Amino acid sequence: MVKDELKKLGINYLSINLGQVELMEDINSSQLEQIRTALQQSGLELMDDKKSVLIEKIKDVIIEMVHYEDELPRINFSEYLTEKLKYNYTYLANLFSETEGTTIEHFIIIHKIERVKELIIYDELNLTEIAWKLHYSSVAHLSNQFKKVTGLTPSFFKALKNKKRSNLENL
Repeated sequence: MVKDELKKLGINYLSINLGQVELMEDINSSQLEQIRTALQQSGLELMDDKKSVLIEKIKDVIIEMVHYEDELPRINFSEYLTEKLKYNYTYLANLFSETEGTTIEHFIIIHKIERVKELIIYDELNLTEIAWKLHYSSVAHLSNQFKKVTGLTPSFFKALKNKKRSNLENL
């Protein structure tokens, strides 16, 4: 969709990756506004503010790490984010908190609990295996965090017939 819109506007690009476009040349404010309007009509948003882009990168790295990697990294999340994004973690954490109204740690916890729900629903791993896979220190720690976030114990959640999960976009 983004490629098509850029072609229609006669704007040349080097690459288009998820959430990021590298243009061949600088564009003027009129062209930028045309891109913004075209993307909005397609239900997309243009983020040209560097801080907003960095916030989205933080979220993308966390979502990728928690939901799509087979195993979480063995290093601290702060080190992982610093390594991936090449920014000081304190800067990332402060920016995230100011912009999102929550901490990076809370964002990670919310996504880890969604991942726990997913793994419970798939019913391929028991709670001990899930705790190990997601780097919880114990099943009790996982259970306490799960109950704090969802209001339910993992066992009760598993017993529910109507297992509701949230869309990643709504977290």
